[in-house]
Amino acid sequence: MQAIQLDAVHQPVVLRDVPTPVPGPGEILVKLHAAALNHRDVWIQKGQYAGIALPCTLGADGAGEVAAWGPGVPADAPAVGSRVVVNPGRRWGSSARAQAKDFVVLGMPDPGTFAEYITAAAQYVRPLPAHLSPAQGAALALAGLTAYRAAFVRAQARPGERVLVTGIGGGVAIVAAQLCAAHGCEVWGTSGADDKLARLPALGLRGGINYRADHWAKDLVKQAGGPFDVVIDSAAGPAFGALLDAAAPGGRIVCYGGTLGNIPEVPPAKVFWKQLSILGSSMGSEQDFDDLLAFVAAHKIVPVVDETFPLAEAETALRRLEAGQQFGKIVLHIA
Repeated sequence: MQAIQLDAVHQPVVLRDVPTPVPGPGEILVKLHAAALNHRDVWIQKGQYAGIALPCTLGADGAGEVAAWGPGVPADAPAVGSRVVVNPGRRWGSSARAQAKDFVVLGMPDPGTFAEYITAAAQYVRPLPAHLSPAQGAALALAGLTAYRAAFVRAQARPGERVLVTGIGGGVAIVAAQLCAAHGCEVWGTSGADDKLARLPALGLRGGINYRADHWAKDLVKQAGGPFDVVIDSAAGPAFGALLDAAAPGGRIVCYGGTLGNIPEVPPAKVFWKQLSILGSSMGSEQDFDDLLAFVAAHKIVPVVDETFPLAEAETALRRLEAGQQFGKIVLHIA
């Protein structure tokens, strides 16, 4: 089969022929039709990720169809020929509160989804919601799992609450906004690009603001008619202080990333006097993934696909992601 592999950091990925995996006991062989990119793939390529072990097939998100069962697969597993989506996480562990020490994400060190086939234990292969294409399913997996846990497990966003999602344009942020809007929340967003802000109403958001503007948090609170019960953030960094100002008393700020780096200063009085909760979140459990798929199927949520590239053009796709040009998920089409 063909696969996209990274041999060393600071090098382009390469397309090469590798052996097609054979499903072992309890495993399913999935023929992939689509794989989605994540910033994780870029960070690995740039050497900015912990525990890098190369060479490896990149990619955490994938959707396709069941090609074969290994021995001992449970009878209720998706049938051969059925459409499926792959859970991007492995070995979450027994606690719903946080992942176990040996939790990993597909695409390094385990072979990932930038390939024609992948094997996975049956527990990580789930039916693709009927209304989604393989490209949309791949776009949903990691972003949706991260967004679902951040919004509903950690922040526990409730219908009628005012929710702010920062950095709309990225895959997780868009899905988080879609999920919260479908849940009956009043959702607002931020972006550094006005053309992206113009697309927010189509996602079910009330509005948004450019975070490059001076005093954006104060102006957005005024525009929204009050502060935010929930803030979902992936940036952290120096801008985090503005989120404390935007949060309502008793508000919950959940952080699932740190694209702007370390948080330089958090005035403790703003946290304790406003009774704020600052929460961390990363990926999600197997139960979170099942709950995500059920929610998406019930509300017919469709992830936003920015652009699709052939598998052979994965390097071009990675450079588009690195440049931050996308609105939604960048997807690789796999024949």
